[in-house]
Amino acid sequence: MADWLIERGIGETRAALVENDAIVAARLTWPGELAAGAVVEGVLASRASGSARGTVRLDSGEEVLVDRLPKSASEGAPIRILIHRARIDEGIRSKRAQGRPTDEPLRPAPTLEERLRGEGHEVRIVPRFPVTGWSELIAEAFERQVGFDGGALHLSPTPAMTLIDIDGTLPPRALALAAVPAIAASLMRLDIGGSVGIDFPTLQDKADRRAVDSALEQALQGFAHERTAMNGFGFVQIVARMEGPSILHRVTRHRLAAAARLLLRRAEHVADPGAILLTVHPALQARLKAEWIGELARRTGREIRIGVDPALAPEAGMAQAVPL
Repeated sequence: MADWLIERGIGETRAALVENDAIVAARLTWPGELAAGAVVEGVLASRASGSARGTVRLDSGEEVLVDRLPKSASEGAPIRILIHRARIDEGIRSKRAQGRPTDEPLRPAPTLEERLRGEGHEVRIVPRFPVTGWSELIAEAFERQVGFDGGALHLSPTPAMTLIDIDGTLPPRALALAAVPAIAASLMRLDIGGSVGIDFPTLQDKADRRAVDSALEQALQGFAHERTAMNGFGFVQIVARMEGPSILHRVTRHRLAAAARLLLRRAEHVADPGAILLTVHPALQARLKAEWIGELARRTGREIRIGVDPALAPEAGMAQAVPL
């Protein structure tokens, strides 16, 4: 089986599983986030009388939903918790991180490399992925659309679940079957977990619905999940493990932050000689942290210049070499 490859980028760490010169699965983390596996301390901010659930307020001010509270835990008392799901930002709201009490020593969350190794994968650190495709993968998350022959998937991260709608010009059965490989690929490429609802075209014939169920079973081999059979309205629900935001969640909720990181990745590998000029919309310039620009200069050994162009789309940016 192929190794997972990791790029330690500026402002993010990226991981990709490459097979046949294509990125077939990906992960993404941003530093400074409260992530699954961390053991932290806070104060029990609230709990309902007689309930084993409550909220813990950390020193940062972030609140974490907790369960399995002992009867002795009282509001206002210090408490140590293990985070088992990070905060997930969806639309206009956020799902708070989740945790439970623990006696384990304080520790940060595992790095992306450690997490992958803990899952049994072989991991290699590389300066740059040996294939193209990362920008295209992020573009799918930006556009929330994935094309396939005969149609497209439309991806919507909602507070209830990630919804996948299928649109196209093929007859319903053919369209549903053509969408299956793209669905399976998108779940892995965009690291989508949790509850996922797929709205296939309505198929009246039970044999057609069984054919799609069978195709999904084959396409999702190796992707740990539970799945319902297609109902009479063409709906299928998938439930998979989710420890934090997917790439789709990150890009949808934090578009400018994601665009800034993608621009820095491009700038880091500008090959032509000279200074590196980043041309950006003012909104994107505000997301380029000074320490990131300093790190870009250190990694490239080059002068970094920033030009502002309000005519650019807010999420668009260009990186190019210019004469010194």
